[in-house]
Amino acid sequence: MHESKPVDENLLAATLDLAKLVDYQDGSVVSRAIVDKDVGTVTVFAFDKGQKLSTHSAPYDALVQILDGHGLVVIEGQKFPLRAGQSVIMPADKPHSLHANERFKMLLTMIRAK
Repeated sequence: MHESKPVDENLLAATLDLAKLVDYQDGSVVSRAIVDKDVGTVTVFAFDKGQKLSTHSAPYDALVQILDGHGLVVIEGQKFPLRAGQSVIMPADKPHSLHANERFKMLLTMIRAK
């Protein structure tokens, strides 16, 4: 079972600029969970150019929302080039990967089924 982690109290009942919650770091993928509960997670990511998350799958649908820049999401071999303001839902149990041909930031929302 997933263990809930405490949320940063500074994020509660506050106006958030999601893209500013993580900074780019050379040669890295940076992430920050802003909600981490048994029922789901919301995480902000910053990908430096050339970084990726290799092919994997998850048992839950996940919504990817691009906040800054351009990212490439690949789901079962189908490519989804996305820019800021665009989204895609990665279906549960389907192999997917993420690629940064340039720097980008994204919000990942995952809701866990009961």
